Amino acid sequence: MDESIGSRLKRAWNVFMNRDPTDYSYQNLGSAYSYRPDRVFLSRGNERTITNAIYNKIAVDVASHPIMHIRLDDQERYKETIDSKLNTCLTLEANIDQTSRAFFQDAVLSMFDEGVVALVPVDTLYDPKKAGSYQILSLRTGKIVEWYPKYIRVEVYNEQTGQKEQIVVPKKMTAIIENPFYSVMNAPNSTMQRLVRKLNLLDAIDEQSGSGKLDLIIQLPYVIKSDARRQQAEQRRKDIEQQLAGSKYGIAYTDGTEHITQLNRAVDNNLMKQIEYLTNMLYSQLGITQAILDGTADEQAMLNYTTRIIEPILAALVDEMNRKFLTKTARSQKQAIKYFTDPFRLVPVNNLAEIADKFTRNEIMTSNEIRQVIGMKPSKDPKADELRNSNLSAPKEQETIDVINEPKEENQNG
Repeated sequence: MDESIGSRLKRAWNVFMNRDPTDYSYQNLGSAYSYRPDRVFLSRGNERTITNAIYNKIAVDVASHPIMHIRLDDQERYKETIDSKLNTCLTLEANIDQTSRAFFQDAVLSMFDEGVVALVPVDTLYDPKKAGSYQILSLRTGKIVEWYPKYIRVEVYNEQTGQKEQIVVPKKMTAIIENPFYSVMNAPNSTMQRLVRKLNLLDAIDEQSGSGKLDLIIQLPYVIKSDARRQQAEQRRKDIEQQLAGSKYGIAYTDGTEHITQLNRAVDNNLMKQIEYLTNMLYSQLGITQAILDGTADEQAMLNYTTRIIEPILAALVDEMNRKFLTKTARSQKQAIKYFTDPFRLVPVNNLAEIADKFTRNEIMTSNEIRQVIGMKPSKDPKADELRNSNLSAPKEQETIDVINEPKEENQNG
């Protein structure tokens, strides 16, 4: 039965119309910022160099792989997804500010920047320091400030106060993820750090060349040795500066006996060659190419990139979360945290038809699973969920059973 207009208006609510003095607009909501305070900010000049693009590309690709809290069978294979608070953090909402995907992207970016990152359970159902088991309700990434034998001091965003605060947490309840490529990215004399220093040096030279200075040397027609001549030369320099500053087009005049030499001509210092060399070396050590960054890489290059970079980072994430977020009892009950990859993500559309035919004909995937891969809605036909070769006739098991169970007729001719 449809509701009347009056009943709908009585229960209707509008964010602008239904306001009162006790609403959010008049309450003390805490600290306010013009930018997002829990957002990760890269340090050491990484945000101004090519490393920022590399970090972000890898972090986005890692976060695109689903990570779930699951149960395994006796053969250590996927059995079912566990409907738990931890699985909600891993697949839907890590905290009040971040989805699960944004959380893992934040974690990978922080790990690349610092070399190590802490995944801190902020809200739990029981006190993890006292209880043997607890349920994780929210997760945050934290910057490790100090290391102790069994504890760490981390800087974590406190959503209650809106500020980043330092707290001491036990190592046994905090997932500490170290960068698998630490020696390439974060070591003091690694390829990445050398490249960052060279790029910062190049930025400094560009700022100097674009600062608006003329870099002129004025040769006066007399020898500057005495204080009087030096003061006279200084006055002449100021006169030329005032002429240039006060002129609409930046024009000044000099005496016929004076000579001006300009110094801001381009000088080749081999800096760009060194940057190109370090960039190519970094790409080779990480297993990444320029085609991967601009999206023109072929299937083989993307497979190599996924195997050499994405998989080690995902393995480091899930291994540490299995060790810290799941108790021994949970692991004995075949609980695990696993990541899943989509093998069809890099397959061209013109090859999907042949792959779909082979997978369904060999009873590897159902029709509905194939439809989901290519982005179509599942079919309601029950046959679409059966692992059966559609090119063969369905087995007549029911007819065979009926023939066997049919009573034999007696021979009337006896």
